[in-house]
Amino acid sequence: MDSSPLFYQAGPALPEISHAKGVYLWDETGRQYLDGCSGAISCNLGHGRDDIRNAMLDQLDRVAFTYRTQFENAPAVALARALVRLTQQQLEKVFFVSSGSEAVESALKLARQYFVAINEPQRRRFVSLRPSYHGSTLGALGVTGYQPLEAPFTDITIGSLKVPGPDFYRHRDADNDTHVERILTETRAAMEAAGPDTIAAFVLEPVGGASTGARMLNRAYLEGIRALCDEFGCLLILDEVLTGVGRTGTWFAYQHYGVTPDLLATAKGLGAGYYPVGAVLARTDIVEAVMASGGFQHGHTYAGNPLACATGLAVLEAMQREDVLSNVAARGLELEAGLKALKARFPWVGNVRGLGLLWGVELVADSTSKAPFPAEQNRFARITALAKEEGLLIYPRRTLDGVAGDHFLVTPPLTIDAADTAELLERLERAMLRFDREVNASANANALTP
Repeated sequence: MDSSPLFYQAGPALPEISHAKGVYLWDETGRQYLDGCSGAISCNLGHGRDDIRNAMLDQLDRVAFTYRTQFENAPAVALARALVRLTQQQLEKVFFVSSGSEAVESALKLARQYFVAINEPQRRRFVSLRPSYHGSTLGALGVTGYQPLEAPFTDITIGSLKVPGPDFYRHRDADNDTHVERILTETRAAMEAAGPDTIAAFVLEPVGGASTGARMLNRAYLEGIRALCDEFGCLLILDEVLTGVGRTGTWFAYQHYGVTPDLLATAKGLGAGYYPVGAVLARTDIVEAVMASGGFQHGHTYAGNPLACATGLAVLEAMQREDVLSNVAARGLELEAGLKALKARFPWVGNVRGLGLLWGVELVADSTSKAPFPAEQNRFARITALAKEEGLLIYPRRTLDGVAGDHFLVTPPLTIDAADTAELLERLERAMLRFDREVNASANANALTP
């Protein structure tokens, strides 16, 4: 049989998917998998929902595509209004896109055009964290801090000023408050050295995603970054591609901290895996300045697509109708308790962190020194493979700038119930027991090596 014409990342052959329902998927052999990571932290309402399907079919029967410069469409208007309400009218303008990378890229371009429009064209630089992930298009990649993804493209991207973010697990400061103060001081110094009047925006995720394994920020840090942006006259862009639309237990993660961005990018859960849709939300005055200068010089063919927006609207309506945020809170507590109980059993689990139904588990070779496993051992990939063998999908990455460290995310659909949360933890426990045997066997073999 000829090899597939498809290519993605390097790796073993994958099973072919057959069908999915709720939080479960089945491959063509009939093997079942519990979706412990919502695909790519996207299938927030689970699989095979009739209500979302029916909304999509209804829109298909009306019109699947119109172009935004030729017609307005009711689903786009309704979805935009719904998103604005979810921000309590703090962000009142919406621009639709089709993916998270596009959402971040659009936010960067909107910030840049805003400063051109108000006669501050020298503001062309962006600040972001290392490590971080903001997308794979060239603009979004420029603000990403993850070395393997950046390396082939550094000479063709406009890189951002990379600064460290808080690391409440690995820092060596006296306490978390001192740590945040130091990080903010370093950030201020870097921005001052770069020239504050050259900076257009600071870009960050309010809770870390795949690149950091749900590394947490806190209110003091976000308030400090907000204050720096205000002092230096630049914008604050929050990347909520992964954290937005209920993942952390509020509609947007920034709402946990009381710090409002100037621009917000979201995607993933907005379409809940049923159709690609993302959005940039912005302050009114930013958009008005850009529109007065001739309009936003940007766009994509599927921006504001009626089928995409009808899907997103059906997702939000289902979440509100079923009070999904309350379920996230309840299941999040169960998942936190279960993961921390597993941490107490296995010394190679260095840290468990997260919020709502976004949890990261960091693996270490030594729990006292917090030293990572040797990178060549690819422990993040191994535990993910073992989990898959146990019928559980989790989401792995390297923790330390993509070159070292191991973690995986546990991010099930926001509709998961208590019984399936318990089943998730049982399958993960079986995978971890197998992983523990391998770690111990490796340690014993090394001890015997002269």
